Amino acid sequence: MSCMGILDLVFPKECLDCKKEGVYICRNCISKVRFAKPICPECQKPSIDGFTHIKCQRKLGLNGLISVWNYEGIMRKAVLSLKYKYATDIADELSGYVLQVLKRKRILVPNNYYLVPIPMHWYRENSRGFNQSETLAEKIANGMNWKFFPDLLVRKKLTTPQVQLKGEDRRKNIKGVFALNPNYYSLLPSASFLVFDDVYTTGSTLKEAAKVLKRAGAEKVWGLTIAR
Repeated sequence: MSCMGILDLVFPKECLDCKKEGVYICRNCISKVRFAKPICPECQKPSIDGFTHIKCQRKLGLNGLISVWNYEGIMRKAVLSLKYKYATDIADELSGYVLQVLKRKRILVPNNYYLVPIPMHWYRENSRGFNQSETLAEKIANGMNWKFFPDLLVRKKLTTPQVQLKGEDRRKNIKGVFALNPNYYSLLPSASFLVFDDVYTTGSTLKEAAKVLKRAGAEKVWGLTIAR
């Protein structure tokens, strides 16, 4: 059996939710997923356009958060499917929908920001075959004509997957795991960044990344996720 034949068996070209043939994410199913309402990334209460509330602002914290959809329905199934090695076609479809929303300006996107994906430890990336956050971020950056720096942040150690933890354990697990690639020290002063991850849950990962960038001189750091 050919390689493509094997892939068709593993990942049949049908909607992950309704099983309609031809696509992994059909328009009908994604239309049922609600857009995420803007919230402050610190207190997670409603916020205009996702800005961090003045009372919640921290020197090394996120300046705001952009999440496109709620983590439900086909959106949840698509994000989970991205964790498989050969699911890059799903990334193509998903990033296409993200770009449609961003370009329609349903969501306020800061201008002149650099897009940076959350890095995966090299061991886990080699085991999985690709970093889904990096793959999606690159497609989105290309579609939006944003500058993209996939290796700006480095993951220093292998940690327990955040999905297996809750609350305070997530914050402790991710503390101190990121470092700045020394090749980019000159880029940081006065620059602003969008840090990209697939899902925002407690925000521990994005907040830890923001700390690293701001300690190195970044002016502003926003989080950008597909779902929340």
